[in-house]
Amino acid sequence: MELIPDLPESVARECLLRASYQQFPLMASVCKLWQREIRLSDFFRHRKASGHSQELVVLSQARVDPVKELGSGNKTIPTPVYRISVLELGTGLRSELPPVPGQSNGLPLFCRLASVGSDLVVLGGLDPVTWRTSDSVFVFSFLTSTWRVGNSMPGGPRSFFACSSDSQRNVFVAGGHDEDKNAMMAALMYDVAEDKWAFLPDMGRERDECTAIFHAGKFHVIGGYATEEQGQFSKTAESFDVTTWRWSSQADEFLSSEMITWSPICAAGENGDLYACCRHDLMVMRDDTWHKVGNLPADVCNVSYVAVRRSGKLVVIGSARYGEPSVGYNWDMSNSRWVKLETHEKYEGHVQAGCFLEI
Repeated sequence: MELIPDLPESVARECLLRASYQQFPLMASVCKLWQREIRLSDFFRHRKASGHSQELVVLSQARVDPVKELGSGNKTIPTPVYRISVLELGTGLRSELPPVPGQSNGLPLFCRLASVGSDLVVLGGLDPVTWRTSDSVFVFSFLTSTWRVGNSMPGGPRSFFACSSDSQRNVFVAGGHDEDKNAMMAALMYDVAEDKWAFLPDMGRERDECTAIFHAGKFHVIGGYATEEQGQFSKTAESFDVTTWRWSSQADEFLSSEMITWSPICAAGENGDLYACCRHDLMVMRDDTWHKVGNLPADVCNVSYVAVRRSGKLVVIGSARYGEPSVGYNWDMSNSRWVKLETHEKYEGHVQAGCFLEI
């Protein structure tokens, strides 16, 4: 059976490769052959190699609602309701994913996001009504535009943990604190395809409110603080090697002194450079030393998310301060120039988490 009748196979496949990711659910419903084609890893590899892949920034973002009037004439800002928004970097187009089934009050507060293949994974957080810690896992398929419920995170209640993925199969979770505010050393790995959790060896120290990235085959956990330190962020970092199933020796001076007011927002480039947004500064690590490479624009210096694009450009999402509109910038390392992304009032709400997906 032909992909498209009366067209050579190569031409038909090229037509499918050029489709927008938003058309994938419709394409999958056309016939089983198309459905099978767009599920192949080779399809996405060719799509990327031919320059037709799309870079998406996926955010847990508050809805922007008008200020409500009370009977007394006073104004009140309603409790934010978070949903998933998507920014397509190539076109600047923004959209919103369907709501998570059963989550009528929006996403869990302070949930974490990770991308694996063509899936988005939403983990944990706090119930927006009761503020109880959630161990929930929700997975959204960009191929079918549907949500499914994953197996819950094991190991007891955990919030404000670090999270990252290898982008291919697994999501990694580390640190955070339990319901008694005790910082945690425990770490987990979630196999999205198998819907299975595995316990990793404990880290070398407790790390509440830490940050994490996955780079060069390792899960790197940065900063955070122990129970007795309560907000005194550590300079240290440690890395989990998936191949050896072991944590590295702790790097005691991984962060510089000016970077520990809180855990910096980090991202890794394909060239090996590690970037961090810290207060008003954009930093890059080269030869095991942090160097300042630029000043963050004033209206984005309260950074919520940063990613490195395939071109090497950085995309930074943030605001001037909490309560101010969320905006985005591209930073071009070749000329150190900031270019502001087009904004839309509907997508100016506060951002709590984000992840990057190339599809």
